Amino acid sequence: MLVLSCRGKQEAPAENIHSPGDEIVESAHGFSIERKDQYSVVTINNPWQGAVDISMSHYLVRKGSVVPEDVDSSKLIFVPVTGIICMSSTHVGMITALGEGNTIIGLSGGGYVFSGDIKNRIQQGLIAEVGYESNLNQELIIKLLPELIMMYGIGSESAGHVNKLRELGINIMFNADYLESDPLGKAEWIKLFGALYCKEEMADSIFREEVLNYNQIRDYITNNNTRRPSVLLGLPFKDTWFVSPGNSFISKLIRDAGGNYLWKNTSSAVSMPYGLENVYIAALEADYWLNIGTVTSPEEISLVDKRLADLKCFKNKNLYNNNKRVTPEGGNDYWESGTLRPHLILKDIASILHPALFPGHELYFYREIK
Repeated sequence: MLVLSCRGKQEAPAENIHSPGDEIVESAHGFSIERKDQYSVVTINNPWQGAVDISMSHYLVRKGSVVPEDVDSSKLIFVPVTGIICMSSTHVGMITALGEGNTIIGLSGGGYVFSGDIKNRIQQGLIAEVGYESNLNQELIIKLLPELIMMYGIGSESAGHVNKLRELGINIMFNADYLESDPLGKAEWIKLFGALYCKEEMADSIFREEVLNYNQIRDYITNNNTRRPSVLLGLPFKDTWFVSPGNSFISKLIRDAGGNYLWKNTSSAVSMPYGLENVYIAALEADYWLNIGTVTSPEEISLVDKRLADLKCFKNKNLYNNNKRVTPEGGNDYWESGTLRPHLILKDIASILHPALFPGHELYFYREIK
């Protein structure tokens, strides 16, 4: 505790905008924040695919404060955090939005980061590559002495990979933002980082602005449009097409953008495997094709399977991919800042489906495949 409380610069206590008993989290389902008199309790719910009735609680106590007697010391995190390891680029987007990018000391898959500032810090040796899952470099992590590791878990086995680090006293927090089905629910995870950095007011302001922007665009589309063109998503891998279900993040975006997603009536906690031929038949008359893997030209689509060139959306050249903001190494800002700014994704999709509603709009995350 002495090491944690003395690390980094000491900051003056920030004003906390929430009082005990306030409902802090509104749209997100994967976490909650409960404000107490002397600390906050963050609870992460079902943090990986397939998790049921699993919750993980953490007690956030401001550095320099006396630790309350009712706080479980094994779940204690001193805030503001000044040294964090991130296992997903979505964490990077939210941390940098709060102006705390300099607290990131380790990353998993740093080559896929889009942020120029973070890439520079990686090149300067200020941020280490720590690996992932079974290839996690535990020795390096121990040497870095992080105050917190923000985990991205895709299965229960993720917890096993970090047990040794937890036993050594390193705080581990799972982040389940990728499981949120509502775009604003995903964006609301900024409040978790606001609590970790004692920047609750800033995080709340960012989220409020996003809610306002998103709802204004959605309502404008609803009030000025009745046509709903059909939308196909994705690209097959070999003979299997992993289809996003109707209760997914992207399905909600398409609906709010005035589109008719082909699998809008399905529901699943994970992507659904379909045979290529089944999707091909269902999508023959699709009006638009979005999020087409990593392709950059129509020819690449034809190489996957020549029958795909028979789709109506292919013939009409209504092909758009979410890879306009991509680094040479493959870092895609759609998955980084797009998580926090879904209104930009919404406006892109809406302007593709209904160009007359947004004349002159320049696509931000998307680009036409031609």
